[in-house]
Amino acid sequence: MLSQPTLPTTQQHASRNGSESSSGKQSTIYSIASSLASSIRAGTIKFSDWVLDWTPVALVFTYFVVTTAVFCLCNQTAIKVFYFFYMAANFYIAASCVIESFLGLTPVRDARKAAMEVEAAGGKFPSDLNGKAKELPFIDLVIVAYLPNEKDIIRNQVLYACEELVYPKEKLRINLVYNTPKPIEPLESELALLPEQYKNLKIIKVPGSKSKADNLNYFFNVRSEADIIGIFDSDHCPHPHNPRWAAERFLADETVDIVQGRCVVYNTNESFYAKMVAVEFDKIYAISHPGRSRMFGFGLFCGSNGYWKAPLLREHKMDGEMLTEDIDSALRAYGKGKRAVHDMNVISWEMAPNSWFAFWKQRLRWAQGWTQASYKHMPLAWTNPPNGKRGLDERFGIVSLLLVREISYYLVTQHTCLLLSFVILDWPHNPAELVRLLFFRYPMAEWFFFATIIALLFTLYFTEKVRSEFTSWKSMLVFCVVYIPYLILMATMGLYGHARQMIKYSNWNPTARK
Repeated sequence: MLSQPTLPTTQQHASRNGSESSSGKQSTIYSIASSLASSIRAGTIKFSDWVLDWTPVALVFTYFVVTTAVFCLCNQTAIKVFYFFYMAANFYIAASCVIESFLGLTPVRDARKAAMEVEAAGGKFPSDLNGKAKELPFIDLVIVAYLPNEKDIIRNQVLYACEELVYPKEKLRINLVYNTPKPIEPLESELALLPEQYKNLKIIKVPGSKSKADNLNYFFNVRSEADIIGIFDSDHCPHPHNPRWAAERFLADETVDIVQGRCVVYNTNESFYAKMVAVEFDKIYAISHPGRSRMFGFGLFCGSNGYWKAPLLREHKMDGEMLTEDIDSALRAYGKGKRAVHDMNVISWEMAPNSWFAFWKQRLRWAQGWTQASYKHMPLAWTNPPNGKRGLDERFGIVSLLLVREISYYLVTQHTCLLLSFVILDWPHNPAELVRLLFFRYPMAEWFFFATIIALLFTLYFTEKVRSEFTSWKSMLVFCVVYIPYLILMATMGLYGHARQMIKYSNWNPTARK
């Protein structure tokens, strides 16, 4: 049988080259197709993110346009009904603020009295005088940080806590619990070496963490003999006696499960935003929170400068699905019948955002987080805790905190749209006509207007009585001028939070620090 003749060498080369050329073309085509598919996929994701970011903007803008248009089309009878309804609602909100502010003066007065008694006793606290100093609880003070945002401040904040806090060293441990998506050197190495110098300091890097809740939950699984856990954001500088006052409150009343302190903005010399937030925080933390606690019978943990009984918090943990896990945890604790109090001597100084972008991101996250918490915990208004019953005052307080506050965003913005419709339909020719058109359109309107203004002035007067050393009279006057636009801005952000929640927006945006 004849064998197959061998191909000439040139034919072999030609065949091989043709095969390699064909294979190379296929590889090139595959590479191009793969690159194109990756580009399309990346573009689709980017476009989807863009739509997700701008959909709330479109929804809120449409809301304002449609609402204003509806008022422009209403007859005069309907306009009168809407006008007096919104004026009455605004007066109710302002009057509630006055009552809260007035009731909040007593806790501040009591705190100042207690501080003066300690000073008069030569620095001796109540537990020193009644023989309970040996019973001071072991405290785990937790500083929570997202390192890329806070890399410029975190080392100094940790050193401050280690060196300035006045509490028995054997009963106080400082814990830095942080996460970072990428190594940050030499900072991380420097932080890791600090426990060699400060024996009561512990540095914990949380693997895989994407939020403050993840950091805290990781820490709660670390073994500790602590009786109390204090939580602080990384921009906080607690007053030297901050942990001692918290411990004294727990020793004085065994029914207390959570102690929330007063947060004071101290970087007021850095920006206009910080000055305005400082006034706002004086109002919120110094009189509104303690005043609401007195009026409705329950307090709240506010996320930072708060102390929990350790067994409760370790079992309780934080819900990482919530954008404001602090409010959620406070309401869950309240639902279980746990008691939170506000102590004005538990002071901590913190930094406010210094730019519009940082302020906007922070408040939008708060707005959406409050919406989540309100929806989740509204049943507290008609349910009872496991160990008793809720009084009518507490139920009304829950409705006011969770429902009325969310509805107020619509009351404020719709009132704004109503006034805007007046301007559109009856354009004023001078400032006097504008004022008359907006505030004195009807005979009874001036009474609501003046009553609301007086209520706001009383609130600011009470705030002045408790303002911190970082808030000036000048800042308060400026705050008065911008207060109404500020309320409209906050209400708009509230609507934005609702829109985000509707589209299931879930990005956790940390506040920028410097």
